[in-house]
Amino acid sequence: MTGQRNTRLEALLSEFGYTHEQLADAVNRAAEELFGGPVNCTDRQVRRWIAGEVQWPWARYLLPLQKVLGRSPQEMGFIPRKTSRVPAPPDRSASAVQQHPIGRREFIAASLVATLGLDFIPSGGRLGVSDVERIRAIVPSLYKYDHSLGGGALHDVASEALRHVQSSVNHCTYGDRVERMLYSAMGDLAASAGWFAYDAGRQVDATNLYNEALQAGMLSGDGMLQARVWSNLAMQARLLDRDREALRIGRAAVETRQAKSDAWLMALLHCRQAVGHARTGDRTRAQRSLARAETAYERTRGQPAAWLSFLTPAELTGLAGAAHQALGQYRRAEQLTASALQMLEPRFERNRVYYTVQYAQALLDEGDIEHAAAQAGEAITLAGRVQSERVQSKLGDLQGNLRHHMRVPAVADFLEQTRQKGA
Repeated sequence: MTGQRNTRLEALLSEFGYTHEQLADAVNRAAEELFGGPVNCTDRQVRRWIAGEVQWPWARYLLPLQKVLGRSPQEMGFIPRKTSRVPAPPDRSASAVQQHPIGRREFIAASLVATLGLDFIPSGGRLGVSDVERIRAIVPSLYKYDHSLGGGALHDVASEALRHVQSSVNHCTYGDRVERMLYSAMGDLAASAGWFAYDAGRQVDATNLYNEALQAGMLSGDGMLQARVWSNLAMQARLLDRDREALRIGRAAVETRQAKSDAWLMALLHCRQAVGHARTGDRTRAQRSLARAETAYERTRGQPAAWLSFLTPAELTGLAGAAHQALGQYRRAEQLTASALQMLEPRFERNRVYYTVQYAQALLDEGDIEHAAAQAGEAITLAGRVQSERVQSKLGDLQGNLRHHMRVPAVADFLEQTRQKGA
């Protein structure tokens, strides 16, 4: 018999950013500390508590719940029976977050998962177009945070969402048309999870996810998805210092029918090819690719796909700066990167750190060491919220390059400040 819904417990889950599954896991971890072993709490039990089917859980659940949420049973919305033994109230001198500190990444992940609507995607029965639309909505929701937080905060969230969708696809029924739509949506999510993994420095995970996205793109016949994955694979190859391979992959993406019909994608591909040509010392091809990127961008209309929403004039200018820097044209790189930073919208926090580092490096390469140190300090300050191993690695390289100039007082001060901060 279902009782009255436990809205207090439901509100606490929302307050602490727990999904049903995550609360169950937290209860099991707390039980191990209390009893020396797990109590096999599941998300199903959490749902029963919230639905009011269980008005007073067993003590083996109540005690860990108190430890996790920092509330008495009644404050959690449970109703004692006459024979119920009320456990001792928790120590209110420490909050639940203090007792079980949740890292920033885990807290963000917990909060995000709760907003993605995964519980509304069926795990059985028949899937329809409305279910595909729910899956499609996951990626734009994630990218709202990617620009500010970086992939380190989102990789686990996207991977969990992908597993949920894959389970639905494997256990539900649907028609041929919906099947193609499902694989396209699932591939979009896999490609996004791959990008977050790439940004987080988890390249093995990124490769596996890109492969899943490519397979989904072929099964759905989604050429745009395939071109997107090829573009990301080219970026990954470049990150791993496989520049020739990156150029070959990028060229394959440029030549696809989908890229030729989508000006947004074509502009991005040509920008990335420009950086690739510059890194191999081919100035002529780099300049040609930059010109083609500008031409393509002039043809863009409407709004880009969610994953392309970072492609603004600031981004194109910043990538042009990266190309000139790779060619050794440091003065031009400095000018372009400074311009990119001026144009960059506040929501692009990660890219602001990225281009601030690029700006500092261009200044350093040009010999303006004091100004470079000042910009490096600005990048350290801005980097506090961003969880991007890619950006942190770039920042680490800059710090290493500045160490060659430790006799310059501004550099010495910068390095001492970063040492004290543990940056």
